[in-house]
Amino acid sequence: MSSDPWGRVDETGTVYVRTAEGEQVVGSWQAGSPEEALAYFERKYEGLVVEIGLLEKRVKTTDLSAKDATTAIDHLRGQVEEHHAVGDLDALRTRLDALVATVEARREERKVQRAKQTDEARHAKEALVTEAEELAQSDQWRSAGERLRALVDIWKGLPRLDRKSDDELWHRFSHARSAFSKRRKAHFAALDAQREEARKAKEKLVAEAESLSGSTDWGGTAARYRELMTDWKAAGRAQREAEDELWNRFRGAQDVFFAARGEVFAERDAEQTENLKLKEELAVEAERLLPVTDLKTARAAFRALNERWEAIGHVPRDARPKVEARMHTVERALQESEENEWRRTNPEARARAAGLTGQLQAAVDKLRKQIDTARAAGNNAKADKLARELEGRQALLDQALKGLQEFGG
Repeated sequence: MSSDPWGRVDETGTVYVRTAEGEQVVGSWQAGSPEEALAYFERKYEGLVVEIGLLEKRVKTTDLSAKDATTAIDHLRGQVEEHHAVGDLDALRTRLDALVATVEARREERKVQRAKQTDEARHAKEALVTEAEELAQSDQWRSAGERLRALVDIWKGLPRLDRKSDDELWHRFSHARSAFSKRRKAHFAALDAQREEARKAKEKLVAEAESLSGSTDWGGTAARYRELMTDWKAAGRAQREAEDELWNRFRGAQDVFFAARGEVFAERDAEQTENLKLKEELAVEAERLLPVTDLKTARAAFRALNERWEAIGHVPRDARPKVEARMHTVERALQESEENEWRRTNPEARARAAGLTGQLQAAVDKLRKQIDTARAAGNNAKADKLARELEGRQALLDQALKGLQEFGG
């Protein structure tokens, strides 16, 4: 018979292992010596030790599921309980029990972690739904649409919840996207309709602009083009391609008209500039008539100058007031000379001036006598009153005498 601390072999070849519950039969060995029998079953024990060690490592260092770990533990426990090895089987049971506790702890940790992840996913999806519902009311079609597409990608990356909760949140999320898409589609449909109306209106404006491009009614047509431009801006934008094509036609028609007008105006400006030089020369000749010494000769000369002036034609608008004012100054001087000559040679006016002067002179002489009489009588108050009246009459007499002198009298 042979034995070691954990097992023995009896004389019949039966192998036993020692446990806390007593000896347990391991098996029967007839192929060799008892020592070889113990060595064989000890090697089986070492194999169990290695397997348990590997499982412990997998449980601690990998993401081995609790289910797979439990299956592996049960398999190893079955081998231990079958007592087909010689060694400290109780120690192996203890290690397996500890491993069960570790797996259960890991199971609880993962359960808590999954619950936490689920809660975080719930809050994240609720936040996505809230944002999607807010975006559903936005009029920022491009940015809101891009953000909703990004929210879908974020949603796909989140863990699923329980079916009911996940379906309810997805329904709200999907409804918000659909509502936004419906509003956007309606908006752009209305915009397309508006752009079509704008296209039709602008086609009419282009047609009129092109019909006016050959007009020579420079003022009226230019004014009409300004009105057409106002109408163009008020019509709104057409579709991009149509807008660009219509604008090029509209602008091209205007360019044809204004280029033609510009050429005509350039010729007109050159002609009017030359006219201005001629009128400035006439103004210099007219100014040489002043001061008037011979009214008849000056009047005839100015009349001839004025006829030449009228024959010249228009001058630039901004220069017109200045050059015309020079001629008007000479004309007014001639008119004043004519008025003075008329007053000087008019017999009726001379007679009226002489009569008025005589009346005023008589009134002045009478007042002087009345003043002398009042002072002689000692009535100074009356004399002072008459003296003030005399001052007024004397002033009128002086003016009348001056006017009479103008008639040569």
